[in-house]
Amino acid sequence: MRLIIAEKPSLARAIAEALPGALRREDGALVAGDTTVTWCLGHLLEQAPPDAYDPAFKQWRLDHLPILPDRWKHTPRPKARGQLTVIRRLLKGAQEVVHAGDPDREGQLLVQEVIEHLGWKGPVSRLLVNDLNRPAVQRSLARLEDNARYQPLYRAAESRARADWLYGINLTRAWTLTGRQAGHDGVLSVGRVQTPVLGLVVRRDNEIRDFKPRPFFVLWADLTVTHGMLRAWWVPGETHPLDDQGRLLSREPAAALAERLPGAEGRLTALESRDRRQAAPLPYSLSALQVDAARRFGLSAKVTLDVCQRLYERHKLITYPRSDCRYLPEEHLAGARATLQGACQADDTLRGWFEGADFSRRSKAWNDKQVGAHHALAPTGKPADLARLDKTEADIFRMITRNVVAQFYPPLVTREVKAEFSILDNLFRARGQEVLAAGWKPLFTTRDEAPPLPPLTEGEACRVADVGVEDRETRPPEPFTDASLIKAMMNIARYVEDAAVRRTLREHDGLGTEATRAGIIETLVERGYLVRRGKALRATRIGSALIASLPEAVGQPERTALWEQRLGAIAEAGDDPAPFLAALIEDLHGLLSAADAGRLSLALRDARGEAPPPPTRARSSNAKSSRGKSSNSKVSRPRRGTARGKATKH
Repeated sequence: MRLIIAEKPSLARAIAEALPGALRREDGALVAGDTTVTWCLGHLLEQAPPDAYDPAFKQWRLDHLPILPDRWKHTPRPKARGQLTVIRRLLKGAQEVVHAGDPDREGQLLVQEVIEHLGWKGPVSRLLVNDLNRPAVQRSLARLEDNARYQPLYRAAESRARADWLYGINLTRAWTLTGRQAGHDGVLSVGRVQTPVLGLVVRRDNEIRDFKPRPFFVLWADLTVTHGMLRAWWVPGETHPLDDQGRLLSREPAAALAERLPGAEGRLTALESRDRRQAAPLPYSLSALQVDAARRFGLSAKVTLDVCQRLYERHKLITYPRSDCRYLPEEHLAGARATLQGACQADDTLRGWFEGADFSRRSKAWNDKQVGAHHALAPTGKPADLARLDKTEADIFRMITRNVVAQFYPPLVTREVKAEFSILDNLFRARGQEVLAAGWKPLFTTRDEAPPLPPLTEGEACRVADVGVEDRETRPPEPFTDASLIKAMMNIARYVEDAAVRRTLREHDGLGTEATRAGIIETLVERGYLVRRGKALRATRIGSALIASLPEAVGQPERTALWEQRLGAIAEAGDDPAPFLAALIEDLHGLLSAADAGRLSLALRDARGEAPPPPTRARSSNAKSSRGKSSNSKVSRPRRGTARGKATKH
């Protein structure tokens, strides 16, 4: 008997329906011929809690930290025992096992850890399914691979799970216990991704809070030229009071010039014209889709992910959604017309886009070198009756399909014009944009980015028809939204100050993964560290206090982004995970020694807007010594846990 273990029931059903032979259902499985398909329910196993290693760890104590498992253990999730029993029974009668987890790091982990936990020693093949429609699943079943090829991916996922456990368990216990000493009754959760994300929001909120607006002034002049009129803006010289962005800080020079300008004549001294060809945006990765859906429809990242999962699993209208790739396999190009025709035929908007496509074109989106375990989001070709979808599902499906259809449209061609005028020995600039060929742009928007300038000739005369001085103010940065926070997580190198680290991270950009970013934001909201105010995501008082009390590096993105780089090296280059975990454990010792109840108390007071306590009178050295011994505001040196070398063997 061949046993296929899928990641979830929907995938198991799609696989079973693609198998030859009559299909029958058994307890926890589907059977077709000599093949049985069973499933996990997401993660059936989880990292064992600390007290599974030592019953004393059930009580949270500072002198237990750091807790370092000698030999890693798993425990069944509460609702998973029944399905684990089914898989154990089926394994006893199997001659071959097929791993059918999702085609990503977590998918590799959650099925393989079950296979290993249940002690299977026989051969294991790997089935990768990106599309749940029957023809696509049948093609995948014909291309089974040796699961050994994906061992680096499994080791990376396993290392990530162990590192998250070490980091989260130890730091959460340390800060929760020092929080109690500081008067906070509740768990203070610290995580290797969630805390840097919280740190991004806290720092942005602090920038907004501390922002001091500064006035600046701009002068514009409406100019009559040979073939029409345009608006130009004065460029103050270096002799005027300017800030570091060239903005005028005093109104007087602008006002004085404005009085002289009406009716003044000048000349166009420099004219630059450049035609620009812009290809269509690439098909979506999950994060890119979440950013656009948040901007266009105000959807949270989690709502967009949930909608994509329904379109993939329930409706079978799109390919695997939890993808970080924006490219498509070259073999899909030949069938793209038929696929898109099926996706677009039942919707007026999509059908109009499809009919305007030129399928003789080939964009850079079709590139096998850019495709890894999964490709960009795309329609499957199943006929889509959008009337049977809810509005949000239809909106997201249109976006995904549009970005693929757009690959068969010509480029957007624009002419960008920059003009410089000399008037009363002062420099004025104007710029405009003209659309020469709309190309793919009407699929996305009909709005022009900038109005075109009238036809211009270098050296022609101009005359000032109107003039104005505008009083403006510098503005604080915008608070994060779901869209901008997801984008920040995708492009985390932009938020790194160290130039060397920033250069390194450009190749391994990303805080969290496509599959986890939405969940991270929701977790921070659920734990009371972030709150939504309209579209804005703002840090709560306790969220701000937590970041203020932690070592600065814990709330910064560098550490976890570099983790992802090292995990990528394990997954892609087969690096040994032991040095990664050893470095983490060494790091933990230093971080734990920084847990300070006094610092946390001050952070909590500051977040509540309370004044700091008045200074106390000096006491005798004996009294100070006695107080220091009892306060235990610093984490004690670790008494428990194994040697570092042992913790990194697994």
